Amino acid sequence: MSAAAAAELERQDSPGADGETGLPRLLAGLGEDGWPVPLSRHRHLYPAPPRLGRRHDDLLVAVERSGLTGRGGAGFPTGRKMRAVSAGRRRPVVVVNGSEGEPTSRKDTLLLRAAPHLVLDGAVLAAAAIGTREVVVAVDRKATKALQSMEWAVGQRRSAEPGPSVRVVALPHRYVAGEESALVHWINGGPAKPTLTPPRPFESGVDARPTLVDNVETLAHLAQVVRWGPDWFREVGTAAEPGTMLVTMSGAIDRPGVYEVPLGGRLSEVVRAAGGSPSRMEAVLIGGYFGSWLDGAKARRARLSNEHLRPLGSGLGCGAIVVLPQEACGLHETARILDWLAGETAGQCGSCVHGLAAIAGATAAVSRGAGSDATVESLHRWATQIEGRGACRFPDGAVRLLRSALNVFGDDVERHLRGEACATGPSVLPIPTTKGQPWR
Repeated sequence: MSAAAAAELERQDSPGADGETGLPRLLAGLGEDGWPVPLSRHRHLYPAPPRLGRRHDDLLVAVERSGLTGRGGAGFPTGRKMRAVSAGRRRPVVVVNGSEGEPTSRKDTLLLRAAPHLVLDGAVLAAAAIGTREVVVAVDRKATKALQSMEWAVGQRRSAEPGPSVRVVALPHRYVAGEESALVHWINGGPAKPTLTPPRPFESGVDARPTLVDNVETLAHLAQVVRWGPDWFREVGTAAEPGTMLVTMSGAIDRPGVYEVPLGGRLSEVVRAAGGSPSRMEAVLIGGYFGSWLDGAKARRARLSNEHLRPLGSGLGCGAIVVLPQEACGLHETARILDWLAGETAGQCGSCVHGLAAIAGATAAVSRGAGSDATVESLHRWATQIEGRGACRFPDGAVRLLRSALNVFGDDVERHLRGEACATGPSVLPIPTTKGQPWR
């Protein structure tokens, strides 16, 4: 192939080749029919990462300049996190967080399954930036295709590109197993349960070494930042929140699935692209079960950035978006979510074990018309008592969901208290079966 032909192939295949929106990026060139992209094809676009063994400050600076933030939910600046880990005295470790315990999210599983080498490039480049040769890829043990894809990709690299130590581990199928301290505890041989007790993983994590824990999508973006440059990354998105993000769309839409959107784009445009009707939206859940409800009016003017969503009482979280069908009861769906969340507690804190069970039971009573004004008052009081008192942020997410439901579905609450409960139709939101799943 001539140099000119190779350059044209690269231009056509590169993210942003459409010349208009620069999309898709991460979703460009995914494996067909769910099959992973082989290493040989991946290397047509992405050169092999540099040899490891020393810290590559130029890579770290590029990530910092890009403004990339974590796509797992917290939204912390990735470059700042990497620099903190690299400042440790011992050789660090990179952990790829592929747990995706959120029932309404599919983005990370999609990348692990269909673009494993993009994720691995990001992990290896992060390792090069902070000066380590060790990468651990953690995937939910029930995501069998994602696990198989990553193991296959790691095997390809061992034979074709000898490099860093990369191992794939299977995580317990529990919601909080992906919290970074829970993840580190499990890799170190303990139960996958979180704690806020210092030191944090960036200080002392896997084998008591500084540990960089990054989400799958974050690392895929990092690979593209290094390949195409921080200025390219900033061509879409906003100044405060540059780049794109993957959102998982479900609910009252015709084409559920994973979509790539620019940060700062209108929620209504994504709903329309997924075959939904913005004008008929009565409520939208943003951020999955750790997120919050928005009423239809706010959802129609909402933009997909934390900067814009915070004043509306919401946030991007993991990028899971559910449009509530008009025939569904938001209180009933919230009660179902809270009941499941109560069952996912790690069992370490009374505020979580007893508090979540209490608010789940009371919300269920209101949803079926068996509550009273005193029940609602108790919900508000318990929410205040629970918030901020757990070993992790798990109970805070449940409280956030509850408060948003009481606000958005306030009229429904009043009707239910009068004994006019909604006729419960088919349940809409997925509730996985995790009861009895081990923590090890």
